[in-house]
Formats: sequence, structure tokens, C-alpha cells
Amino acid sequence: MLAFRFAIEEINMNSNLLPNTSLGFDLYKIFYHEHLVLKNSVTWLSGLNENTPNYNCRKEHKSVAVLTGSFRAASFQFGTLLDLYKFPQLTFGPFDPVLSDKRQFSSLYQMASKDSPLALAMVSLMVHFSWNWVGLLISDDEKGFQFLSELRAEMKRNKICTEFVNLIAGPGLSSFKEVEMFQSNFIASSAKLVIIYADIDSSFNLIFNRWRHLFTQKIWLTTSRLDTSTTKKHFLFDSFHGTLVFSHRHGEISEFKTFTQTVNPSKYPDDIYLSWLWWMFYNCPVSESDCKILKNCSSQGSLELLPWYHFDVAMSEESHNIYNAVYAVAHALHEMLVQQVETQPLRDGSTGFPPWQLHPILKNVKFHNSAGHEVDMTQKEKVRSEVDILNFWNFPEGLHLKVKVGNFSPHFPPEDQLSLSENMIDWATGFSQTPHCVCSASCSPGFRKSPQEGKAACCFDCTPCPENEISNGTDMDHCMKCPDHQYANMERIHCIEKVVTFLALEDNLGKTLVCTALGFSVLTVVVLGIFIKHRDTPIVKANNRDLSYILLISLIFCFLCSLPYIGQPSTATCILQQTAFGVVFTVAVSTVLAKTVTVVLAFKATSPGRRMRWLLVSGAPNFIIPICTLIQVTFCGVWLGTSPPFVDTDAHSEHGHIITLCNKGSLTAFYCVLGYLGALALASFTVAFLARNLPDTFNEAKFLTFSMLVFCSVWITFLPVYHSAKGKVMVAVEIFSILASSAGLLGCIFAPKCYIILVRSEKNCVKGLRDRVDSRGKQAKFEDLKAL
Repeated sequence: MLAFRFAIEEINMNSNLLPNTSLGFDLYKIFYHEHLVLKNSVTWLSGLNENTPNYNCRKEHKSVAVLTGSFRAASFQFGTLLDLYKFPQLTFGPFDPVLSDKRQFSSLYQMASKDSPLALAMVSLMVHFSWNWVGLLISDDEKGFQFLSELRAEMKRNKICTEFVNLIAGPGLSSFKEVEMFQSNFIASSAKLVIIYADIDSSFNLIFNRWRHLFTQKIWLTTSRLDTSTTKKHFLFDSFHGTLVFSHRHGEISEFKTFTQTVNPSKYPDDIYLSWLWWMFYNCPVSESDCKILKNCSSQGSLELLPWYHFDVAMSEESHNIYNAVYAVAHALHEMLVQQVETQPLRDGSTGFPPWQLHPILKNVKFHNSAGHEVDMTQKEKVRSEVDILNFWNFPEGLHLKVKVGNFSPHFPPEDQLSLSENMIDWATGFSQTPHCVCSASCSPGFRKSPQEGKAACCFDCTPCPENEISNGTDMDHCMKCPDHQYANMERIHCIEKVVTFLALEDNLGKTLVCTALGFSVLTVVVLGIFIKHRDTPIVKANNRDLSYILLISLIFCFLCSLPYIGQPSTATCILQQTAFGVVFTVAVSTVLAKTVTVVLAFKATSPGRRMRWLLVSGAPNFIIPICTLIQVTFCGVWLGTSPPFVDTDAHSEHGHIITLCNKGSLTAFYCVLGYLGALALASFTVAFLARNLPDTFNEAKFLTFSMLVFCSVWITFLPVYHSAKGKVMVAVEIFSILASSAGLLGCIFAPKCYIILVRSEKNCVKGLRDRVDSRGKQAKFEDLKAL
């Protein structure tokens, strides 16, 4: 009311605006009951105490505009009635989307800005503090639904979740039972942040009273619409200390503060509210009939000395809207009078026009107020205004300091819209530092969010990233897999380049295998030297000297063919590994087969004229070696011609390493080569097993049988172990199988012979052999062996 009176007095003293014309006004009290609002509006229009629609007895003056306040029903009822007469109506309350419908309210103008910037500012603040878990208390009306829609859209875009949304009914519409149930649900909620969007005249007043001394430990975000004092009680109690209030920015009008300092009942004797305040706080006696001051005590006290919860001298947002509304009407009226003066002079200072003619001018008014802010009535949609962020300090109770801690400007780029002084914020009781208003604590790097079933997206568990996956930020939805040439560190934060490795000679395993291969090769050379040195002895002759030489030489190469597996692989070594292994082992196994066949033929050729004797004498078993070897060479040739081995990398077998190894190329060809060797070994084992019971003196079938048993056992064991091993271990398994099978042949076949040659030399003679011939008629066989 004082802002309204101040604006009119300021205009009347302005010689450049409405010169020689004074603005007057009438003040009417608006009741909350809608039928009384309509009744009073008809009374005002007719000018009579009795309601007389469509009749006006006012002859001395006419009203040109009506200003209606924050009570939505009043603006709605007035707007419906005044629109019939096209009477200008300006509302100074909060922006209401219903009243912006020009089809229903063509004569109504809203001075307030839309609340969209408030929603944007609140969400920006939540994003700034990384808050994502909030409760909403929203008025149960069109304004509340509009604000809720805009707020939810911004919250969804910024991944902010709501735990609850409670609608606050209008004044007197909520029962104590409903409020008690609402309070129970609210206190039990886990959300530390609560947004309030309601009018002070809503049922939230009842909630305030119940929460006056309740320690809620909540962070409150609200609008200036709740920053309204009452005559009996505080708005902000201890539970609401630290509330952050968002208000449309409006400049301070310095003259208004001076105006409020000089206001007293003697200056405005018709103002019963001023008389009441002076009677209440300064003990000024008043008349019981008209509540006017009886004694002159206007010099005592000032509005500035009154408690804030009874009177706040600062110009509120609605007061600022009233100020702009009065000036908008004044500018429109000034323009109208100028137009009339140009056409015809005025009579008796009257306006000389019906109020509806003011619309074309009023809707095009544009001016700057005393605070320097532009007021533009031409805009169909109100420009998004800047928002001030205030922090309420109410501790100790009743302090009521409003401290500006930041601002929000929707006209700036998104990263510069919010400006905040965090060190100036005094948080609510129970918070010594910036609170964490989240449903779940942030997942640190190395973890990912795992949604909790049945809960909002902001509620989640933190799950460690799987092996070889990382997350290098907080609250990551997914872990990122490292490339094949990299691996995740222990913390799963970043990827590290893998080390390229292979079964190198410098490794302990490589050195061991090389030394073993060379040792067995030297040992085989020694055995070969012993056999050559004692080549004329009966035991060397009796076991087919030539085949023994071939077998020993092939065993030397069998041990040496494991060396290409050690060291950095190349295309040449990869091809050499498989072909050398296949061919050399074929020679060795086929030689064993030839020796086994020779022994069988020697003991089966009992008659000089039989065909077996001819096969034995002609050396036919020796042809087994080139034939079997030629078949294996054919397999290797087909293998190399179709899908030869090549250098490959294994990035998964060993953590943190990329293993360079030889890929077999065609596994089918590899298993054909290996299977062919197995078939030869199985044939040798079978033949030797059948000949195991021949006389011991001339029979090495038992040794051949055991050697083939060892050979087959090694390679049968090799297959499952080879498939289960990875990386360098797989290569080492193949080398070990080569060395073990070769050592088995060397040890089982030649160790007994070397023992006789070197230790029991008395048995390595013709007499010794004759003495050991079986007495059951095997002399002819001895003669045959002697002839060989």
C-alpha cells in the first residue's frame, strides 16, 4: 500500500509526467471469499452501497484502471467482470498462467515476470553443488503445476531425481490430520533438500506452525512469495534458518526508503493501519470509533524501528510490481491526454474518455523506472528476468538477515549464468559445511553405477569395473574397455600400454629349456660316439647298427628342433618350428618302427627259404623310413601351401603383456601332422608289444615297447595341457613335450645298451651271447643274426 501511495505522490510531483493533472486512488480490502470479491467489485463499479449492476452514480470522477493483488481469486473474479466492460486491470501478484489467456482476460495485464527463471536458477544451483535428490512441496493450483512442469523438465535434463512431490492445498483446505500425515512422511524422507513453491496464504502456514520448533535438518529452497511477514508470527523459524530464497531481481528505489522514514499517522491520518501500528508499538492512544490517533505522537518512532515480522521497509517484489503498474497507467494516461489536447481541450480536468480507450496505448507503453529497469508492456511473453539468490539468517531466532549470496542471469551462456559466493552462505542448523543432498554417494573412478531395482535413477550402487575396463570419472554409467594393446591398472582408472613379450632366451624358463635341449643333444652325440666306437661289438651289430645311427642322429635333431621355439618369433622360425618338428620326429618314429619290424622278422624267419628271411636279408624294413617320411613331407607341403604358420600376438593370456607367438595357421593340418606321428608311434608300440616275449639276448622289443609307451604318454598328455595353457606357457608345454618324448626314446632304447657296452663289457661278446641262447632250439636264429 505504501509503495502504491509512494508511486502516485512521485508522479504527482513530476512536472514532466501528467502535468496539471493529479492522480487519485481508492483502496479496497479484498476478502478471501470469492462471492465477497464479486460483490465488492460490483459495489465499486456502481458507486453505491447497494449492488446495482450496469449503473454508475459517480459524477465527480472516474477510474481509469484497477490494480489487483496477489490473491488469485480476486484477480480472476475482477478480470471476469471487468473484461465485460473492457476495463483495464493490472495485477501485481505472481505471474499466473491462467490470467495470461487473452481470450478470457483481454483487458488484464500482468506486471510480474514468469517463474521460469526461478526453476532454471534452482536447478543450476543444484547442479553447482552436485545435488540430485530433492523433495518438492508445490501449491495445488495452475501456477504450481506450471512451475512443477518447468522444474521437472530441467531436473530431468540434468539427471536430478525427486523423492516425493506433495501438493499444498489452498487456505483452509487441509485438515490437521492431513498435515500430520504429511509431516510424518516428510520427516521420514531421506531427501535433505526441499523446494517450496507456494503462497504464504496457503495451507503451508499450518505446516509452519507445526514445524516452528521442529529440528528438520533440511535445506530449503523457496521463492520470495513465501518471504512475507504476518502480524503475529515469524515466517522463518529456527528450522528454516539458512533457507535459500530465489527472487526476481528488481532495483532498489532509494527514494522509497526516505519515504518510509517520514511516514507516520499524522501525515496520513486516514490510514488506520498506521494508527494501529503506532498504537501497538508506540503507545499512541486512538479513538475506538474510527481508530485514529487522538494525541500527537507522530514524532515518536518510525517504520524502520518496527520489528521486521511486522513491517519490512525494503521494497518487496510485489511492491515493485505495484510501483511499475502505477507508472504504466500514468504513462498511458499521459499519452492519451496528449492526444486529446492535440484534438480538443479538456474540460474541468476530466479525462474525457472511457477507460477502454486506454488499451491501445497501455499495451504499447515502454519506459524505465527509477531503478533503471526497463518496463515493456508490448511483450506478449515476459522476458526472462534475472534472479537474485538470498540467504536467510535467523539464528538466533528473529535475526532475519537477508544476505545476497548470488544471482542467476538466463541471458548469459550456460556456464556463466550462475554466480555464487559460497563462503557467504550460512547453512541450515545441523550443517557445518556444504551438505551432500544425494540419494547415493558418488562412485569414484574405477567404479560404475549399478541401478537399484525399483528406485530412481539417482539411487545406485557402486560396482568395480570388470577386468581390463576402466572409468576415469565420477558417477560413470559404464566402464570403458581398454584397447587390446593396453590394460587397466589396479585401480581401474586408466589404461597402460602392454609390454610386448615372448619366450625369450633371457627368461629363466627359456634358459632352462635351451640348456636342457643342448644337454640332451650333447648326450645323444656321446651315445652316437659310443656306438660308432663299438660298432663291431655284438650288441651294436645285433640291434641293427645302421638304424641305430639313423635314430641317434634324428634324436639329435629332435632335441635341436625345440630351439626355434625360443626367442622372438618370425615367419621363418614359425615355419621352421612346425616343419622341422614334423619331419624330424617322423624320421625318429619311423626308425623305431623299422627296428621293431626288423626284430620281428629276425625271430619269425626260422627257415632260410621263407619270404620273411628274404625281407630281412634284403633290408626291406629300412625302406619304412623314407616312405613314412615322404608322407609326412607331403602333409607339411600341403600345410605350407594352404595356410602356413605365421607370427601372431596374444593380448589376453597374460595380464599386462602382449605375447608374440607363432600361430599354427591351419589347425587341421597341425593335427594331421601330429596324428600321423601318433599313428606311427601306435604302430611301433603294437609291433613291439607283440614281440616282447622273444628271447632276451637278441630282443630289444621290450625296450622299443617301453619307449613308445613313454612317447605316446607324453603326447597324449600334451593335448589337454596344450589347450589349457596360454601364452608363453603354451610354447613351453610344446617344447617340454618335444624334449620329454625325445629323451624317452633315447633313454629307453639306448641306455641299456650303453650300460652293457660301458659297464658289463663281458656280456658284449659272441661267447657271452651263445651262453645265453635258449636251450629249446633257437640256435638257428642265432646263426641268422650272426650272418646279419
